[in-house]
Amino acid sequence: MSEQPSQHAVRVWHRVMRPRDRAESHRVATPLELLFDLCFVVAVGQAAAQLHHALAEGHAAHGVASFAMVFFAIWWGWLNFSWFASAFDTDDVPYRLATLVQIAGGLTIAAGVDRAFDGDFRAIVAGYVLMRLSLVAQWLRAARSAPETRPAALRFAAGIAVCQVLWIVRLFLPASLATVTFVAVVLCELAVPVIAERRAKTTWHPHHIAERYGLFTLIVLGETVLSATNAIKEGTAEPGHLGALISLAAAGLVLVFSMWWLYFDRPGHLRLVRRRTMFTAMSWGYGHYFVFASAAAVGAGLEVAVAYDTGALHGAGGVAAAMATTVPVAIFLLSVWLLHIGPTNECRPIAIGFPVTAVLVVAASFTPAPIHVAAVLTAALVALMVVVAHGEPRT
Repeated sequence: MSEQPSQHAVRVWHRVMRPRDRAESHRVATPLELLFDLCFVVAVGQAAAQLHHALAEGHAAHGVASFAMVFFAIWWGWLNFSWFASAFDTDDVPYRLATLVQIAGGLTIAAGVDRAFDGDFRAIVAGYVLMRLSLVAQWLRAARSAPETRPAALRFAAGIAVCQVLWIVRLFLPASLATVTFVAVVLCELAVPVIAERRAKTTWHPHHIAERYGLFTLIVLGETVLSATNAIKEGTAEPGHLGALISLAAAGLVLVFSMWWLYFDRPGHLRLVRRRTMFTAMSWGYGHYFVFASAAAVGAGLEVAVAYDTGALHGAGGVAAAMATTVPVAIFLLSVWLLHIGPTNECRPIAIGFPVTAVLVVAASFTPAPIHVAAVLTAALVALMVVVAHGEPRT
């Protein structure tokens, strides 16, 4: 039996970093992990704010591309910390200090978001590399202390280190290669866990991982509520728009509540437990990029809707302004459907309801009614999906 931290254990300066028990009972998120999430959501908020500004100015393509790139740095840093912690969290002083360095890297990313949307990724890369090299040190510590997972740990450390060199080299390449090189290095990053866990597997805990993803989803949805609230607060300063703003506020609240309901209606750990394969773990873990990013983008979309209804938006038309909300909602629906339900050939309402609702939500962007009416229609469609999904038996 390996030494494991517990809530009743005496705090020590150092523990041997042994793999956690995959069947450990009462395995829940720690206060340090919650602090990590709260610090990282600062970067999420900055990225969503910049996306809102880009959409409001009519630069949708540039804004979405920049948001996707910045969000990758945030999400991938969070993901790697969470899976490592699930397998090797010792909660001793070296582990806490290494996590502090990763938090510092995440906050540096947050500070560089504004410049990244202008094409300057130096601060983002600096924070990202700092965060990732701290994780390299963690993997080397695990390799030294856990012989059974040493091959995987060393492959993780080597792969991550090589990728950081590539990110730094990319800064000195011509701007014309920015997109191609970004995609290439991202693919290298995504390949590291696949290669590292090819034979020797790490002992991540399915219930713990599902809880970690659920908690981050909650925090991102909370950031969406904050963005929409601030936008409506600013909108009320303009007279003559109270009715539209009340409609948007109600639609936003119902929308976020419905998104929360759909995500948590079926426990995420069930798919990880029932299909404990590398493909399931990777697809579930990687697929949440779209869940997190779309949830954050909904807040930016609601801000755009408020600006349009109050006459403060001049860079986008009505359809584009509506799609700033409906497209992220549709992506969220499809992502939850694929990750928590799974596509099937059945004709049950839940099997076809998510993609059908996603299509109808996007179609709501083209209604000739005011944008707050489109928002209410979108919220009603997603709420109807909640009724359909909740009425289905659990399997």
